[in-house]
Amino acid sequence: MRYRNDLSENDVTPEWLWRSRRAFLRDALLATAAWAASPLVTRAAGLAAAPNPAFRLAEEPTPLDKVTGYNNFYEFGTDKEEPARQAGSLRTRLWTVTVDGEVNKPRTFDIDDILRLAPLEERIYRLRCVEAWSMVIPWVGFPLAALLKQVEPRGNARFVQFVSLADRQQMPDLGRGVLDWPYREGLRMDEALHPLTLLTVGLYGQVLPNQNGAPVRIVVPWKYGFKSAKSIVAIRLVEAMPATSWNQAAPREYGFYANVNPAVDHPRWSQARERRIGDFFKRPTLPFNGYGEQVASLYAGMDLARHF
Repeated sequence: MRYRNDLSENDVTPEWLWRSRRAFLRDALLATAAWAASPLVTRAAGLAAAPNPAFRLAEEPTPLDKVTGYNNFYEFGTDKEEPARQAGSLRTRLWTVTVDGEVNKPRTFDIDDILRLAPLEERIYRLRCVEAWSMVIPWVGFPLAALLKQVEPRGNARFVQFVSLADRQQMPDLGRGVLDWPYREGLRMDEALHPLTLLTVGLYGQVLPNQNGAPVRIVVPWKYGFKSAKSIVAIRLVEAMPATSWNQAAPREYGFYANVNPAVDHPRWSQARERRIGDFFKRPTLPFNGYGEQVASLYAGMDLARHF
């Protein structure tokens, strides 16, 4: 055993080191306190989202472990199970979303700003993916229109483009070059303003998991899942139809509109039937994913086989 008077000058911790340790601990405690107090945690994880009875389905929700374990998020892997394993590297705090373009009041929102815009509500929506599988998910969010209202869209804003994060340090599969990153999607303005289009921050009463598009994504339930952009960092209101990632990569397979339409097959498989995750048998695919009564009027007079 060495006693105090046995210590040499080299045994004493340098001042710069103990000061940096104290600073690190202080910053870590402050960050933890800020995170715990944030609306993202207290409102979403705290189950403060009121269920909206107008958006309930007579269908069993897909179990949470399936919703969070079987995902399309190519920035974290092309296999369905890879995002759940790899998305832990995504840093979702100090997150901002820039909203600009054809607007009178361009603005950058942080995630807490977004959560103050409108009361959170829980909506149970079907999610239909182009690979002919589907889920039923209790999402937490509010209509995208509440955010767009804050920036005052101009009269010539006809489309809305969404841009996702593209950071190779956080997203290991960006280097594969599957798509031209960052991921981009878009909606027509009337689609973006439709009450069904949800700015989404959670699911099953919890903060949105990384592999499901944390901390903020779009959910457009009458369209195939690739239209619902994840981990959004920018929203741009534009006059011309914006480029979208899958439409650029394979225009014969992925149209701009991507409305769920059992009568229009993907070139490599039929879209007439779907398999609900957890079920053995397939079921008929519903036009507009079952939301035709609410949204079919948006496409009156359009040839939905050509505008797919």
